[in-house]
Amino acid sequence: MLDILQARWRQGFRTVLLPVTQDAFPDRFRGRPIIDSTKCVDGCRACVDACPTGAITITAPAPATAPATATAPVSTSAPANRVTLDLGKCIFCPACVEACPTGAITYTRDHRLAARTRDDLRITNAEAPKIAALDAAMRKLLGRALRLRQVSAGGCNGCEAELVALGNVVFDMSRFGIQFVASPRHADGIVITGPVTHNMRQALIETYEATPAPRIVIAVGACAISQGAFASESGPVSGIPPEIPVDLFIPGCPPHPLTVLDGLLRMLGRNES
Repeated sequence: MLDILQARWRQGFRTVLLPVTQDAFPDRFRGRPIIDSTKCVDGCRACVDACPTGAITITAPAPATAPATATAPVSTSAPANRVTLDLGKCIFCPACVEACPTGAITYTRDHRLAARTRDDLRITNAEAPKIAALDAAMRKLLGRALRLRQVSAGGCNGCEAELVALGNVVFDMSRFGIQFVASPRHADGIVITGPVTHNMRQALIETYEATPAPRIVIAVGACAISQGAFASESGPVSGIPPEIPVDLFIPGCPPHPLTVLDGLLRMLGRNES
């Protein structure tokens, strides 16, 4: 015990402060990707073919219909293809970056990935997904605390491990009044990880129903949002049931603890960065 106390003393203050700086992340960290469609080569689908989860789509531009005038002649240069990257499907592997011959897709070190709606996870440029805070009535009801019941619905334990890390001295989620609880009856909402296997589907529904209303539902990780790498499997996974509405999507495979914390705080209206 004395050795443990001495080691902790030598470590000093370790809790990450907000706003987060890039020093808080390891060198290999891959944050929010950005897309520059102007760099795309006409007809190139290297990034689409390389993506293992089908997260990237390319849409050809609509042909120009406006007639030429003396002051505004028709442009002879064709507009760039529209590249869309679905963060909900992305597993943040470097396959698309390595396959792209012109560097149209790059990863940043921006950890802000969460979104309130599924559509907001589909990005086409360098803008971060937007998060609208809960309405004033819900925030007043929650007060300064948020209690969550986590449901591992067939995940690989990657996302679950990152959620556990939120309770350690480095991230210290409880300083914001956010904690995981053992029973859904004591919770304000549920956190879902994993692709939701058939064996866990009913358990997830019963956990949701046991959580007192009004309740919050948070999907963490690519598997929970889109089934991730399991999306092509026909048998074992079914995804979050449609009767369970999701209030916050936190993408990643797995997401960094600070990505989760950022999404939670912005949903609660307690982080405007």
